[in-house]
Amino acid sequence: MSKNIGGLDRIARIVIGAALIIGYFMNSEGAYSWLYLLGIVPLATGLLSSCPLYSILGINTCPMKKD
Repeated sequence: MSKNIGGLDRIARIVIGAALIIGYFMNSEGAYSWLYLLGIVPLATGLLSSCPLYSILGINTCPMKKD
């Protein structure tokens, strides 16, 4: 997988993903608390610096040179 997520996008994904996962542990008895676990997706893509959806759509926010 090639890197296609830039710095600001990466930081936002990590922060949002971590906040959602923390929200799950703080409110695990709620009716729809399992939705907080969707934070795993932005957290994983932020940590890996690669988003499969960006690859499909041809989006690249990474400032690296393209060959």
